[in-house]
Amino acid sequence: MALHWIDAREPPDAFPSVECALVEPNGLLAAGGDLSVARLLAAYRRGIFPWYEAGQPILWWSPDPRLVLFPDELHISRSLQKTLRRGVFNVTFDAAFGEVITACSQPRQGQCGTWLTPEMMRAYVRLHREGHAQSIEAWREGRLAGGLYGVRIGRVFFGESMFSRESDASKVALVHLCRRGYDLIDCQIASSHLRRLGARPMPRREFLARLDAACEAA
Repeated sequence: MALHWIDAREPPDAFPSVECALVEPNGLLAAGGDLSVARLLAAYRRGIFPWYEAGQPILWWSPDPRLVLFPDELHISRSLQKTLRRGVFNVTFDAAFGEVITACSQPRQGQCGTWLTPEMMRAYVRLHREGHAQSIEAWREGRLAGGLYGVRIGRVFFGESMFSRESDASKVALVHLCRRGYDLIDCQIASSHLRRLGARPMPRREFLARLDAACEAA
C-alpha cells in the first residue's frame, strides 16, 4: 500500500482515516504536511502524532494498540513514595518549557541521535506559547533535575518526552501531572519503563472513542 502524502497546502485536518495506518511499521499513517499549530492540534484530536528523524519527511503515526495511563492507575513504588514524602524536588508547571524540551532532545545512553529535531522543537515551543503544550519541571536546589512535556487538549494530556538527571526526578513530575485532573494521559508507544508506572495498552478504537469525549471536555 502506498503511503498517503499530505500536501502542506491542504487543510490542517487533511489526514486519512487512522484505519488506513500500516500494521508494519505499526501505525505509520501518512507523510508530509507541516508542523503548524493548527495541523498538530488536528492530528492529536484524531489520535495522530508526528515522529521522524532528521533527513526524513514528517511522518504521522497512530499505532494500535495505544499505550495509555489513567492517572488513578499510576503505580508509585515505595522508593518513590519516600522521595515524595521527603520533598526532595520542587515541582513547577510551565516554568522552563524551553529547558525541558532541550533536555529531552539530548541523546540518551546507548543512542546516537534524537527524534526531536530543531523543527520539532520549534513547533512545540509555538504550541506552548499558544497555551496548548505544557511542561512539568522537577527542581533540586535551583537546578533542573528532570521533567516532561506534552500537548494538552481538554482533559487529555498527550505525553511527548521526559528526562531525568537525578533518580526519580521525572517520576515525581509525572505524579504531579497525574494530580492535575486529566482523564487520560497518552503515552503513545509501549515501553517497559511506562508499563512499570501503570501505563497499559488499549485498542486504538477504544482509545479514539475516549479521546472524542475527553478532548471536548472543558
